[in-house]
Amino acid sequence: MSDEELEKIRKRKEMELRKRASIEQQRKSQEDQIEAQKNAVMRQILEPDARVRLTNIKMVKPKFASQLEMQLIQLAQSNQLQRMGFKLPMSDAQFKQLLKRISASEKKKDIKIRRI
Repeated sequence: MSDEELEKIRKRKEMELRKRASIEQQRKSQEDQIEAQKNAVMRQILEPDARVRLTNIKMVKPKFASQLEMQLIQLAQSNQLQRMGFKLPMSDAQFKQLLKRISASEKKKDIKIRRI
């Protein structure tokens, strides 16, 4: 291969890498923007002590916490939290009550092992 061909290949690879980096940066900024919007809504829904509890849940069960955040946002937007008797922003005690309701409604799987 000649130097010109190698240079063309290098430039093409460099352009590909820059394009990928640009796309990744756009995706990251979109995710950050969505997260900021979600946090702003959560500040309206939960008092600081309840948000601390949610953060603790996030550390232990991130997937559950993400689902919980989405449920809270949907319930708040449809005014169902108020219909359930919760006032906004929810206190930590109210948040605990809601968590108990949610955990009670989840199906528990019991695994039984029988030895023969």
